[in-house]
Amino acid sequence: MTIHLVANPTSGGGRAARMLPRVVEQLRRTFVGRPLVVQKATNYAHARQVINDAVACHTEDEVLVVLGGDGMMHLGLNAVAGTDVPLGMIAAGSGDDLCRGLGIDVDDPGQALELIGLPARPIDLLRVDPLTPVGPHRGRGDDSPVSADEQQRRWVGSILCSGFDALVNIRANAMTFPRGRLQYPVAVFTELRDFQPLRYELVVDGERRELEAMLIAIGNTSSFGGGLRMCPDADPDDGLLDITIIHPVGRAKLVRMFGEVYAGTFTRIKEVELIRARRVELSGWLADGTPLTAMGDGELIGSIPRVIECVSGALNAYAPPQHPR
Repeated sequence: MTIHLVANPTSGGGRAARMLPRVVEQLRRTFVGRPLVVQKATNYAHARQVINDAVACHTEDEVLVVLGGDGMMHLGLNAVAGTDVPLGMIAAGSGDDLCRGLGIDVDDPGQALELIGLPARPIDLLRVDPLTPVGPHRGRGDDSPVSADEQQRRWVGSILCSGFDALVNIRANAMTFPRGRLQYPVAVFTELRDFQPLRYELVVDGERRELEAMLIAIGNTSSFGGGLRMCPDADPDDGLLDITIIHPVGRAKLVRMFGEVYAGTFTRIKEVELIRARRVELSGWLADGTPLTAMGDGELIGSIPRVIECVSGALNAYAPPQHPR
């Protein structure tokens, strides 16, 4: 058995680098006599390559541990989803929504390290595929090319965003100031200035709908963006997608709603619709006909349409035995 530890030293403003010696020491104690390979990622592309190379054989004799923020967790779960390779997740980012949603302590690495010494358990994931047919162009009058990355299957552990929430996510990722959890509140107010309701087409477990909405979020766990509980009742053990639709509202009300998203209490507002399903086909456009962009685990997925399915037990993870609601 080989233990592969991949760290992003810059996560959390250098928090991951400070944690790394303790993590290495504890893993050596847990896996006495087993080879431990430690690699530090220099950027996102390097992290993806290192993680994929580490578990290329996809055997149960490998263990993958990632140290960093949600981006590292996203890369890790995409490398091992549907395989026997267990994934250990040690939070060191500014958001850490996937770890939080699985009940892994995001403030103290001690609990995560203790979990890695226990048997891994199955966790649901969102499987995100391009909605066929996928050709060289997007269709519906949009002649922009479809990238190779957009044609790939992706797995998401927390929430897939596609509307106002995704636009806020994209803006926050691009911001250099402020950093940390203040990025999302600032991005909300910035993005809101010109925002208009979006056109969507959905097929939810075979039932087709056309609607306008501010956003549609599809969750496996409850939060994104450093604690925004957009799918507050999502459970990564129930085999179901949690779908949150915010129907058209005025800008002032949308701001007030986002103030309640951290607590998850916004669902009491009449314009909020909650659905549970196993499979969703998601399409959507801006007012000018440009396809919407989807974000998953805080990372770029690509333009929609996409088909999203909940796959029970797709990930073997070192996580607490019960999901805390």
